[in-house]
This record gives sequence, C-alpha cells and structure tokens, in this order.
Amino acid sequence: MTRFWTLAACLLTPASTVAQETKKQPNVIVIIADDMGHGDLGFHGNPKIKTPNLDKLAKESVRMKNFYVSPVCSPTRSSLLTGRYNYRTGVVDTFVGRSLMYPDEITLAELLLGAGYRTGIFGKWHLGDNFPLRAMDQGFEEALVLKGGGIGQPSDPPGGESYFDPVLQHNGKQVQKKGYCSDVFTESAIDFIGKSRDQPFFVYLAFNAPHDPLQVPDEYHAPYQKMNLAPDMFPDIGHPFKDKFNPEAVAKIYGMVTNIDDNIGKLLAKLDEWKLAENTIVIFLTDNGPQNARYNSGMRGRKGTVFEGGTRVPFFVRWPAQLPGGRDIDRIAAHIDVTPTLLAACGVAPPEKVKIDGKNLLPLWKGEKVDWPDRLLFFQWHRGDTPQMYRAFAVRSQQYRLVQPEGVPEKKGAKILDLKPPDWKYLLFDIEKDPFEKEDIAAKNEELVEEMKLAHLRWFKEMALARAFLPPRIHLGAKEENPVVLTKQDWRGPKAGWGPKDQGHWEVKVVETAKYDITVTVPGDVKAGVVHVQWKVKLLGKRLEAGTSAVTFPGVVLQEGVGRLEAFLGEPGDTRGVRYVEIRRKE
Repeated sequence: MTRFWTLAACLLTPASTVAQETKKQPNVIVIIADDMGHGDLGFHGNPKIKTPNLDKLAKESVRMKNFYVSPVCSPTRSSLLTGRYNYRTGVVDTFVGRSLMYPDEITLAELLLGAGYRTGIFGKWHLGDNFPLRAMDQGFEEALVLKGGGIGQPSDPPGGESYFDPVLQHNGKQVQKKGYCSDVFTESAIDFIGKSRDQPFFVYLAFNAPHDPLQVPDEYHAPYQKMNLAPDMFPDIGHPFKDKFNPEAVAKIYGMVTNIDDNIGKLLAKLDEWKLAENTIVIFLTDNGPQNARYNSGMRGRKGTVFEGGTRVPFFVRWPAQLPGGRDIDRIAAHIDVTPTLLAACGVAPPEKVKIDGKNLLPLWKGEKVDWPDRLLFFQWHRGDTPQMYRAFAVRSQQYRLVQPEGVPEKKGAKILDLKPPDWKYLLFDIEKDPFEKEDIAAKNEELVEEMKLAHLRWFKEMALARAFLPPRIHLGAKEENPVVLTKQDWRGPKAGWGPKDQGHWEVKVVETAKYDITVTVPGDVKAGVVHVQWKVKLLGKRLEAGTSAVTFPGVVLQEGVGRLEAFLGEPGDTRGVRYVEIRRKE
C-alpha cells in the first residue's frame, strides 16, 4: 500500500508542482502520551505536577475541552490514524491478538506519504509487530518502535525488559539504544525532523510513558518522592481517588510525565531554532484516562471505563500560521476526527470508497462561524475476542451521556448481537450541568434513554457488519519479514493470556508453500519435556533436553493458506504455552 501511494504521487504529479505545493503544506507533529490522564497537567489544575512546557503549549493552542478517546490504548491509536471507529479496523482490545489492525486500513501516514510528506513514528505503535501489520508497512518510512503494547510485556525481545537502554525495532531491525526510552524517542524524532526540513514531514511521537512498569530516572522521581501527594492535597472536586491510592506510584508517574514535558520542550525549541514552528501543526493528546488512582480533574472513572474519566483527555493543537491560539472549543470531538481534519489542513484528499467516521474540525479550529449540528459519539470496550452489543458502552451527545458500564471482564458464550442482554442498569447524565457524572437522570428521561440505546444498537450493527470482527492475520514466508517471531502478545484462544501456564494459537497466513525452520523457545522455568508444533492437521513433536531453552524443527513444509499455528509443551490433557516461536523460510 505504501509503495503504491508513493509511486502514484510521483507519476501523477510533476516534480516542480510537488515542490511548489510542499512549500505551502504544513508540517504535522502528533504527540500522544500513554495512560496519562486529564489531571496530569498543571494547566488542568494539578497543584503538584510540573509541566511548564505543556502548560505553555496549552496556552498557545486551540483546546478541545470535550475531546474523547477509547478507554484503552490500541483502539484509540487505530481510530486516531484512520479516522474510523476501531471496530472497523479489527482492533478490539490491547493484547492476545486483539490489538492487530487490518493491513488494508489506509492510515494518515500512508496518505501523507503519498502526498509528498516524509513520515516517521517514534515510540509505541501497538497495532501489530509482524508483516503486514507493522508501522513500516502502514505508511511510516522511518519507524523506531517498541514491540507489543509496551516495554515489560511478553512481546519484549530477550533482554528488552527495561525503559533504560531499550531494545527497539528500527525499520524492521532490532537495535539497542542508549538512554531512557522517552529521551530516545524524542531525540530520534528531532533528528528525523532535522533531516526532513526540505519537504513537509509528519512525525508521530508516541510515548509509552507513563504506562507501567513505572521506571523513571532518579532525578525525575526524587522531587515527587519528597512531596505530600495525598488525596487531600488536590482540589476537592468531583469524585475522590482514595481507594487503592499509592503515593509512591504517583510519584513515579509524575516523574515520567515531567520527563515527557522536558522532551516536548526540547522538540518545540528545535522547531523555533529551525524556524519551523509557524507552519507546523503540533497536536498533544493522551490515549485514555489514568491507569491508577490519582487526581483526574474530579472525573468519574479512569482507564478501562466508559465514564468521562476513562475517555475524556487533553487535546491541544497549535498552528501559528493558521489558528488563533489561546482558545477553548466546547464542541464534542474524538480520536476519529484527527485524520480527516489533518488531511483537510494539509490539502490531501481522503481515501476513496472508505467510510470515515470522523468530522473535519478545521472550521472550528480556525474560529469560523459554521453551522455545527449536534452528533453522537460512541465508545465501547470489554475483554474478549469478539465485541458484544450493550457491554460496557457509552453514547455521548453535546449535552447528554448514556453509560452502561458493566461487562468489562471476559464473558464466554455471549452472542455478538444479543438482543436480550443481562438486566444491566443504564445511566444517563446531563454532562453540561453535571460534568462529574454524579446524578443519574435516566428514570426521569426514559424516552431519551431508549433513543440513545437504539442509536448504539444501530452503530454496533454497522460495526459488526463491516467485517464480522474476523481476526487480522500475520503473514509467514513473505520477503518483507523473514524470520517471523511470534509472541504471547498476539496469540489467541480461550486459554490465551500472559500467565506462565497460558496457551494460545496464532492466526496466520502462509503466503507460499515452502520449507521453514521453526524454532520454539520455552519459558525459563522449563527444564525438559516435549515441544509440539501444529499447523492445521500437521502435528510435530520433539524432545527438549535438560539445560536447553529452545527446539528447532528444520525444513517443515507449510502449505500456502490461512489457519492457526500453535506451539505448546507437554502431552494432550497436560499442556502449556511457549515463550516465542521463530519461523524462518528457507531460501
């Protein structure tokens, strides 16, 4: 897809025209922090945290006061980069194969690359680690990314469990960088910008902080460790956050946020130094609410919930050449709006025959007097391979918010379209009068509740009919990636998870019948046993000798086609999963 767009742009547009147009096109930088909440900013009334650079950016920006994302990270990221609800893109959750995005989704990066932009991602992709799902397969010509959903997860390469000197993937090759991860990503983004100043560029700076594990340089942690961060030290508004409050965790998180703030300051300073700031669109947002109990601007709920506290996040956009800054916009908006808005700002047409769910916010950002009808935004997230109607969802209009918060945990046997769901309670809030979601007014507005429930039903059916939530597949045997390393991050199945005895399979596509060497690496606590590999009806077994950690099955013929590949330890009835599977096509 990427090569097609680039080639088409070169063939159809004379070089002189491209040069003239690119001088007018703005640069684009989208900065997203991971698990950073609305209340993790001094600008939003947090009296303890130090975020001077973000506070300054906020003051200079157009601020979307009611900006929404999904309750967890992968769904937000897929919507952000496509302008489509995440259910259309194949992304339904954050792990065990549910965070993979369909490879035929057309991303903002692909569209800008085809329009003459240089494109780079630095940090967290979280939409697939293998071909054809990687960032480098989806429009980013420069990609320095971590694997999976973050450092310290099962997708880590061996030895890659630390935020310090992280083991990363650079354009498909494994590298180890020196320094703290957020510093590394920012320095790499700055270097990319420095080399790209002769044409417009798109930088996606996607920090994996302050997501856990909470690893932070001592110089950032120490000042907060000395502070009194108890709940009564923060504004007494909305909902308290005393339950499961851990001041040491908050101190580390605040240190990680201040480190991000320093890095954003360095990036913005470089834009000034290189005289790029005037015509560069800079966006800052976060991917969901905070992951643990801390000040969240008094909102109800946090990450993983469909309440305001799990889905309403900061959103600042600065573009001095076009946008009068220092303004608040109260119209509701969401992650799905970013791609269509940036395409409009850059003068790039949206993809043909693709349903874009978002709206172009540019008239609002510019302060134009436009008719802006009310609309509904939809949010849903729960655990499970397949989304199910009415579980853990919210519908937001400009004034009201309908919330059904139950059903987040795994649930076996439920149907996608269950017209008789459990007897859940539906909550209705007048957000304009009750921004903290304290007073449920559903009983007084039964007709409105039914209207919003019906809207969710229609929306969900449209999502389900798009692709029936079929899983995206990792490709084996493609020249673009050989070998392929499969991890627990992307396996699926009823027993799939991150535990030591969990077990799963990978949904894959063998692109061509060939011989493959399959190497299975087992968990560290396994001393000996029998390792099995299964592809369709073919089941192989080989003994793991004591003192070894891997077994290789050489020259295995895998037939072209789609199916499930599984590797496990033990015998039928007493099995467990493995750590990694490497599949190398033999030339």
